Amino acid sequence: MSFLFQLYRVLVPKPIRTSLLLSSLRKRIPDFHEVDPTYCSDEERKEVVEFIKHQGVKIFPYHFTDHYDQSSIVVHRDPSSGLKYVEQDGKRLYFKRRWSAARIQRSFHDLSMEQDPQSPHRYLTTSFNLCSNDVVADFGAAEGNFSLAVIDQVKKVYLFESDPEWIEALEITFKPWRDKVEIVPKFVSDKNDDKHCTGDDFFANKPISFLKIDVDGGERKLLKGLRRTLLQSGPMKIALCTYHQQEDQQEFTELLIWSGFAVTPSSGYMIFYYDKLLRAPFLRRGLIRATKA
Repeated sequence: MSFLFQLYRVLVPKPIRTSLLLSSLRKRIPDFHEVDPTYCSDEERKEVVEFIKHQGVKIFPYHFTDHYDQSSIVVHRDPSSGLKYVEQDGKRLYFKRRWSAARIQRSFHDLSMEQDPQSPHRYLTTSFNLCSNDVVADFGAAEGNFSLAVIDQVKKVYLFESDPEWIEALEITFKPWRDKVEIVPKFVSDKNDDKHCTGDDFFANKPISFLKIDVDGGERKLLKGLRRTLLQSGPMKIALCTYHQQEDQQEFTELLIWSGFAVTPSSGYMIFYYDKLLRAPFLRRGLIRATKA
C-alpha cells in the first residue's frame, strides 16, 4: 500500500471514500464492458450495466433489492438471555449481545437479500438442495441464518465459528435443535492448533455430505486443509463463495473439477467494492455450486 494511499485513508473519512469509489465505478464499469465485442450478446452483463447506469453501484446490482425494507424488520429482546433476535421463518435468530437494534436491522436486511431466489449469493436452488439424510458443515456460520433455514430438513449440522460473541448467539438460536447441532469454535484452515482445525482432520471419521463455505476470504486455506476429504468423499454438494478475491472463481472451479466435482456458477454477478484490489472486469460470481455423485 503506497504512502499516498495510506494518507488518503487517514485524511478522508470512510463514508466520503466510499461515495467517491461508487461514483468512479459507476462510470468505469460501463466504460469497460461496453467496448468489449462480446458485450452485446451477453444478457447477464447488459442487465448489470443498465442497472448501474440508472441506479448506481450496489453489491447486488439488481432490482430485486428494491423489495427489501430495512425499517420493517422487527427486533425483539429475549428477557431470559438479554440477547436481541429477529424472526426468520418462524424461528428466532439471535445476534451479538453488543449489537444495537439498528445494526441488527441492517444485518438481517443484507442477509435476507443475499438469500433471495434471484440473488447471485443464494446458496440453494430448487435443483441444488438438501435432503433429510444430509450432514451439513456450515463453514463461517456467523449468526447461523443459513443453518437455521435448513435445520428441519437435514440430519445434522456442524457450525464452524470462531468469534465468541457469535458462539453465544448460536448456542441460544440452536438450543431447540441441540440434539442435531454441534458448534465448533475454531477457524477452519490449513493447520491444527488451539484456534484452528483442518476439515480433513475434523471429518476424518465423520460423515459429511454438504458444505457451505463463506469465510470472508479465508477460502483458500480452508480448501487446502480439506483436499483429502474432497478427493475421497462419496456423494457431496458444495456451495462455495467466490466473490471475495479476483481469481477465486477460476481457482476454486479448477480445484473442485480436479477433485471429481461437476461445477456450476451461480447466476448473475456481485460488485464486491469492499475489496481494495477490485479491478476490471469488476463483476464477480457470488458462488459456485459443486456436486459429486
